[in-house]
Amino acid sequence: MKPLGRFHAHVYFDLHELEQAIDLRREIGRRFAVPIDAVYDRPIGPHSKGTFQIVFRLEDFGVIVPWLIQHRGALDVLVHGDTGEHYVDHTQHVLWLGNSQRLYTEMFQRANDNAAPLFAG
Repeated sequence: MKPLGRFHAHVYFDLHELEQAIDLRREIGRRFAVPIDAVYDRPIGPHSKGTFQIVFRLEDFGVIVPWLIQHRGALDVLVHGDTGEHYVDHTQHVLWLGNSQRLYTEMFQRANDNAAPLFAG
């Protein structure tokens, strides 16, 4: 198993929560020097709701995750390790803040599959 050196946090929202999600994304960008993806207001990849992604290092986990716990409001957040094994990362190396959301994990390659994944988020 590869070590967890990097993490993704996916913030989920419905259209009526879009403004709250944009505000949270803006505040994350103000407070933390981490890459933040664009806001997608509809499902994309394995995600069944609107989302944006934050990428951060293990060293930042202890600051970013507690901050998300306190500031996510009613938005649900998936935090997962990024080992490059997308199926395992999204199903086993996970932490949910709030409610878990449906993920379309069938699109990921399995660890023993040589095919390229359809999505690498």
